[in-house]
Amino acid sequence: MSNSRNCLIRGLYAITPDETDTPELLRKVRLVLMGGARVLQYRNKIAGDAMRLEQAGALRELTHEFSVPLVINDDVRLAQQTDADGVHLGGKDGSVAAAREMLGSTRLIGVSCYNRLELARMAVQQGADYVAFGSFFPSTVKPDAVSATPDLLLRARREVAVPLVAIGGITVHNAGQLIEAGADALAVISAVFAKSDIKSAARQFSTLSFF
Repeated sequence: MSNSRNCLIRGLYAITPDETDTPELLRKVRLVLMGGARVLQYRNKIAGDAMRLEQAGALRELTHEFSVPLVINDDVRLAQQTDADGVHLGGKDGSVAAAREMLGSTRLIGVSCYNRLELARMAVQQGADYVAFGSFFPSTVKPDAVSATPDLLLRARREVAVPLVAIGGITVHNAGQLIEAGADALAVISAVFAKSDIKSAARQFSTLSFF
């Protein structure tokens, strides 16, 4: 791993669901953090700018309480405004260099690489702290996502010297093959937040053995 920042990316990487009820969002996230999530990504595709700023700011305080890094999905400016620990960039969210210029040298920058190893190589060359691949299994959140295979993780593990995040339809029952293939972290939404016992669901992921 290339620096101390990316050592934070390991284990259960929880991504928030679309939730406009901020107290309810905070309740659910607290349970996920109590269950052992190691990273939290704030993602809300239905909230307006004001709500996103409110929610991200509240999550910043909550993640501080648990000493867990907060990563903002897609929005470098929101990450800057809320003093988040980093940002996660999709394919159309701007360059790593531009995000680094805005956020500085100490913040995390992750990049979605879908099922393309060449995107991961490029992201690492540009200074990304971790890369994400997926979707590995059918996803209810992104049903039209491109498909990735565990073999991609195996190849990336040999070629890319930053943490690998797996995403897409992951459950505690199919997670093992991704960890064995080289995933350092598992990014999930529904597999924890859609469960009746959120804390227990998070704990099941958190107790998986990561190499």
